[in-house]
Amino acid sequence: MLRGEVYKTQQYIPNLKWAPMQNIGRRMDKQTLTNVEKNYMDAWYIKSVSYQINSIKGIEDYYTDSAEKNLFEFIDLNKEENIHIESTTLEHNPNINFFSEDGQLISLTDYGVKEYKRIYKNDSLLYENREVFDYKAILLLEDGFWRIRHLVKEPSLRKIEAEPVMKDYPDFEIKGINYYPKNSAWDTFGKNFDEKILAKDFEIIRNAGLNTIRIFIQYEDFGKAELIPEKLEKLKTLLDIAEEKELKVIVTLFDFYGDYSVLDWTLTIRHAETIVQQFKEHDAILAWDVKNEPDLDFESRGKKKVLAWLHQTISTIKRIDQKHAVTVGWAKIENATLLKDRLTLITFHYYEDISLFKDAYIKLKTSIPNKPIALGEFGISSYRGIWKPYGTSENAQEEFHKTMQTVFKENNIQFLSWTLYDFDHIPTAVVGKLPWRKNAQKKFGFINSKGNPKKSFKYISN
Repeated sequence: MLRGEVYKTQQYIPNLKWAPMQNIGRRMDKQTLTNVEKNYMDAWYIKSVSYQINSIKGIEDYYTDSAEKNLFEFIDLNKEENIHIESTTLEHNPNINFFSEDGQLISLTDYGVKEYKRIYKNDSLLYENREVFDYKAILLLEDGFWRIRHLVKEPSLRKIEAEPVMKDYPDFEIKGINYYPKNSAWDTFGKNFDEKILAKDFEIIRNAGLNTIRIFIQYEDFGKAELIPEKLEKLKTLLDIAEEKELKVIVTLFDFYGDYSVLDWTLTIRHAETIVQQFKEHDAILAWDVKNEPDLDFESRGKKKVLAWLHQTISTIKRIDQKHAVTVGWAKIENATLLKDRLTLITFHYYEDISLFKDAYIKLKTSIPNKPIALGEFGISSYRGIWKPYGTSENAQEEFHKTMQTVFKENNIQFLSWTLYDFDHIPTAVVGKLPWRKNAQKKFGFINSKGNPKKSFKYISN
């Protein structure tokens, strides 16, 4: 049951590259290699799961009796000491050394296995490390499955790669807006996707004096690790139209993703790799925004866990694309210094008291003097109604944007406002079910849901 579930759900897909087949013994056909790869990778995944939850369930499906003994003893010791290990591997480079003539035994060396692990005692983090090792393994074919009999860890000549050298951020001043189509709030690439609507909206944005849009890629909507071709084609269409309308695009990845589990890393890495690799040469791309407001998950998921995932995802993007900026859309300005040395563009959101904004920005700029900074989201709702009788009006919204644009101009601040349109419908997943929150969220636009400019539109740019 567990074996089938691992295969079915694609829980673990590290990068794997087999060496050319030059093994001693029997020739290995393609189907046998496929079976070996699947069983060998599943064994690694089950070992990681077992160490995390200190359970021996499923190990017998992937390891022989002699190999089980050591694993069981290690798990029992960790249970006694109240230790658990969160770990995964990100890369494997196996080479088959020997395949027996009877087709029952394989010897292989797995070079440069990239591992990440966190060791906890009494739920407190003791140790965190990224490392590279070689592994020598012997696999036996038992009742139709390749099981690991021996797995020996050895020092590797391969090392963790140095951080790629990124190109300088272009001489480009962001004047932009966060974008969803009027009838597709939080669903840009859904069933209502329409090229004509995009072209019309992008024309409005460009004519309003803006040069950049920020869009959102939902992790599950795009297919997680196995990306949906139709979604990627829609993304290409949007980028093509943006380029035609002379707009740059900040692509925000992993929207509505909030797991950050180490066991999930190979899936999210594959997701990022696929998108960045496919679009890294597109002229509309300005930057990759790794995640929207990940600091809001610090309390529920753990700050160290979130930052470790961001660290890894930043590395993944940089390894593929050294041309475009990499940023994180921090929810709070006080968190914008986090990972500053890993990012090429600093962005943050601000929905606090605007009278405090200028001083907060100057403080941030002073602490990060040598990198471009942009306000990635800001705005105010014009909703005032039965659910919020003391809310702000369109007049107040107009005054808000007038004030912010004055501050931007006086201090040379780059910006992306929230958002072009008011919306008739807000998904519950965005702000919950409370009507005063949903109704307020509907009215942040510069254009109302009927398509008419609001009073604030004249201050959409400075």
